[in-house]
Amino acid sequence: MGQVLLFFEGGAKVMTAVKESLLLTKLEAAAQRVEEIDRQLSDAAVLSQPTQIQKLNKERSELVAQAELYQEFCALLKHVVEAEEMLRDPRGEPGVKDLAREELKELEAKRVELEARARELLTPKDPRDEKNTFLEIRPGTGGDEAALFAAALVRMYTRYAERRRFRIEIVDSNFTEIGGVKEAVLLIEGKGAYSRLKHESGVHRVQRVPATEASGRIHTSTVTVAVMPEAEEVEVQIDAKDLKIDTFCSSGAGGQSVNTTYSAVRITHIPTGIVVTCQDERSQLKNRNKAMRNLRTRIMELEREKQENEIAQQRRSQVGTGDRSEKIRTYNFPQNRVTDHRIGLTLHRLDQVLDGDLDEIVDALIAANQTLESVEK
Repeated sequence: MGQVLLFFEGGAKVMTAVKESLLLTKLEAAAQRVEEIDRQLSDAAVLSQPTQIQKLNKERSELVAQAELYQEFCALLKHVVEAEEMLRDPRGEPGVKDLAREELKELEAKRVELEARARELLTPKDPRDEKNTFLEIRPGTGGDEAALFAAALVRMYTRYAERRRFRIEIVDSNFTEIGGVKEAVLLIEGKGAYSRLKHESGVHRVQRVPATEASGRIHTSTVTVAVMPEAEEVEVQIDAKDLKIDTFCSSGAGGQSVNTTYSAVRITHIPTGIVVTCQDERSQLKNRNKAMRNLRTRIMELEREKQENEIAQQRRSQVGTGDRSEKIRTYNFPQNRVTDHRIGLTLHRLDQVLDGDLDEIVDALIAANQTLESVEK
């Protein structure tokens, strides 16, 4: 990295500004680490250790984009210094100096772009972001109207998963006689599923005139959404002795039996009291496997929440804590409006949002979260 200093001869101001940049300091550290890893990977002692090679290659793949961006910064700053020297040259021709000024404008725009890329690269990644995710949707206050809106949210997330080309399964569901949802558990599989949906946790409020309301009054109801990354089998060890497993006939809307075999599965984890059910498949074995995936996730989430409570690190931020008592979003039907209260975003296209067009909201929440984390760091 010492050769980079040669770029700044005659450009002390630029060099000082760059050296004070925390972004560039972090990028330079990543570039130095990549060079160190490359030296290690050419060492015969390391080449005889497959596990170490795998570890180093993984670390290198995580840092190489930062190292490449650092080289782009260095090239940019070299051009800045050269253009400034042309402007200061008393023997320079006016036409040449005009070109230098234009180049500096272009280089400034490029610098802004590189800094934005650097902030994105250096924002800490949630290790759970790439995981599959479970969504639990339950009606809150509002009776039948809340249950009907819970069904609307199930459809919204199903349509969103289809738009993102995620695979979605209903692991468990319980319907009311009028088509509402008492409870629904969705499994959404695909790279980045949790990262796209993790900010959906919380209380979703709906304001509309229920179909059953004769006087046309607007009612307010709520639905709770919980989002949990799927736990891997190696992350949560479950002793078979701690499980109580029951089988029963699966049922449809209004409790109507949908088959006569005992294919539905209910698993109780005795130490925690967590109960999960699955009746989506006609095969008892498939239902049991899905229920176990859900159970592992619920246990891991319980442990995570316990640890956060113990060290008093519950997150209070612009994008919300995900606590179910927190009202995160309002869906107002008379105004065709949806408002996310955490970031003050309002869209007047509620119909499209409920049809799964969530990307504008999701992208805004992710961007707000990244900005907040950059400030906190």
